[in-house]
Amino acid sequence: MAKTEFKGRHQELKLLDDLWNTPSATLLILYGRRRVGKTRLLTHWMGRHSQQAIYWVAEPTSALDQLRSFSQALFNFNQPDVPAPLEFSYATWEQALQQAAALAKEKRLALFIDEVTYLLDVHPSFPGTLQKMWDHHLSKTNLILALSGSQMGMMQNLLTYEAPLYGRASAQIKLPPLSFDVTPEFFPGYSAAERVKVYAAFGGIPAYWERLDLSMPVMDNLRDQLLTSNTLMQEEPRLLLQDFINDPHNYVAIMRAIAHGAQTQHLIAKRTGLSSGHVSKYLSVLRDTGFVERQVPVTENASTSRRGRYFVTDPYLRFYYRFLSAYQAQLALGEQQQAMKVIEQYLPEFIETNTWQELCREWLLRASAHDELPLQVEDVGGAWKRTNFFDVVGISRPQNHLVLGSSDWNRRPADLSAVQALVEKTSSIVPKGGKWNVFYVGFAAGGWTKEARALAAELTRNGKGKNWKPAGVRLLDLEQVDADLTRWAQELD
Repeated sequence: MAKTEFKGRHQELKLLDDLWNTPSATLLILYGRRRVGKTRLLTHWMGRHSQQAIYWVAEPTSALDQLRSFSQALFNFNQPDVPAPLEFSYATWEQALQQAAALAKEKRLALFIDEVTYLLDVHPSFPGTLQKMWDHHLSKTNLILALSGSQMGMMQNLLTYEAPLYGRASAQIKLPPLSFDVTPEFFPGYSAAERVKVYAAFGGIPAYWERLDLSMPVMDNLRDQLLTSNTLMQEEPRLLLQDFINDPHNYVAIMRAIAHGAQTQHLIAKRTGLSSGHVSKYLSVLRDTGFVERQVPVTENASTSRRGRYFVTDPYLRFYYRFLSAYQAQLALGEQQQAMKVIEQYLPEFIETNTWQELCREWLLRASAHDELPLQVEDVGGAWKRTNFFDVVGISRPQNHLVLGSSDWNRRPADLSAVQALVEKTSSIVPKGGKWNVFYVGFAAGGWTKEARALAAELTRNGKGKNWKPAGVRLLDLEQVDADLTRWAQELD
């Protein structure tokens, strides 16, 4: 598939510009999960300074091959009209980096070393060598040096207190997936609902988005990209996990359990057959890698709450372990019908409890930041007790502000029953102590009935509790949430 136009990443590009304009040597550490767009970001930025930039990517080969390849990249930059001899190489990395320092002595130069973890695999002492060369030579030049890699555990180790490069980096970027507000740029022909489906399945990974055929409906793209035996997408979960985990079997079992709704240690142990002690150990590793997070009710203290629930953070892994992993044998034989039927049946529920809920929480946090709510909030998440669950909750403890929201993915207009239920359950979730103001937000993808909008103002008039009072209600649909997130992103950019 042809490379698409570069989109998004406005803040990261601005940071690179700022680093470039800094009149001193600069070391940047760039990392992020596979296919998130690190190389595209660097090479796109390099296009603005093509005469002053060297891009070199390490390959999974021997240490000698890597040094030779890097040496030839420096030679070709310095003498663009004279091809480097096939066997040309500096004798050591110290010599090669001294040449880089010489090239950056009189003029600004960007040197980007991509997939640096392949270099670290065969040359573990490279960070120490680079630290010595940085302190004695490179830091005295006009160089901007970027080290980029996908093996996040190894990249993060470069930044630890014990690491040789600790304290040398001027900036570090953990490149996140693209946010939902970028989807209108990528998918101008898709409706907001269709873009939510894309985001639910693929998350914000641009390399996945670029595989889609925009002339086809979303569900046809899901079938063609995810339900064929020869697609690269089937290998992604294994590749993502192997960056951190050597034996993935029990970790996969836990991820599948969480994706199917087992979100407490007890339920995970019951579904996987693993002991509670083993589940705890595996969850700790998965949390350290960032694939799983533990959430507690946003109204409770994270360090002391015993109501923790576990969630798969990566949308594609969440989708894969919910809908695809159990059907690998069938898909290998080209049998797509059963998996597709399950996706079509349960995708709306999956979106409502995951992607839509997350977008509603993002809307609440951004709306507060833009002063578009009568109450300000600082933390946003969910909240739950034994029998009650609140989809969207925002809280400001210093101001005693609480915002409670419901999220409904039904494409038919909603009535006020979900918001009414919030009012009725409010006393169960309001923190003890103090006098609280409570605002309600109803998120219904399909909009609201005329009767619901007419009665919304009346809804909270009679609602009150011992230590809280209502501050109003607001009703939103998918189109409004989509438009607001896009508008706020454009203002930020």
